[in-house]
Amino acid sequence: MLQIRAGTKCIAFLIAAGAILAGCQSSSVDGLAAYGDSAKTLEDDAAVAFYKNDELITTGKLQFQEKNYGKSYAIYKRAVDVFPQDPAAWLGLAASADMVARFDTSDRAYQQLSRMIGNTPVYYNNIGYSHLLRGDLRNARRYFLKAYELDPGNEVTARNLELMKNSVNHPQRG
Repeated sequence: MLQIRAGTKCIAFLIAAGAILAGCQSSSVDGLAAYGDSAKTLEDDAAVAFYKNDELITTGKLQFQEKNYGKSYAIYKRAVDVFPQDPAAWLGLAASADMVARFDTSDRAYQQLSRMIGNTPVYYNNIGYSHLLRGDLRNARRYFLKAYELDPGNEVTARNLELMKNSVNHPQRG
């Protein structure tokens, strides 16, 4: 008997809530938002988030350093959406995409980067490493050598060339 009363109360509450919501139907001011501007200005607020200038990049770098490449990939993907002119966002996306073998994404990122920071040691080192991960040793070496020509004292370039040398001398088999 108690269950029936509880069920009846629940049904009554739902009917009352439905009646209240039915009263919130359209009127002649449907196209207006709270401040009189178009309601369209409110449509995509859920996708808009506030980010400090370096929050996404810093978080992406931390995840990458911790070898959480899937997380860094997602963060850098968002960073590119929020800051499409930031080379650090594109570099992070490219490197993260390389580490999760999303070479289609990294290729797009490197294409974008070529317009932003092309002909720099950082660009050539990263794209060279991408080719090394793919097993494309010829192109990897070519890009590492371009980086070396631009900055012979760069330690990253030296390590990448050494890695390249080791990968040729000691091929790994799965």
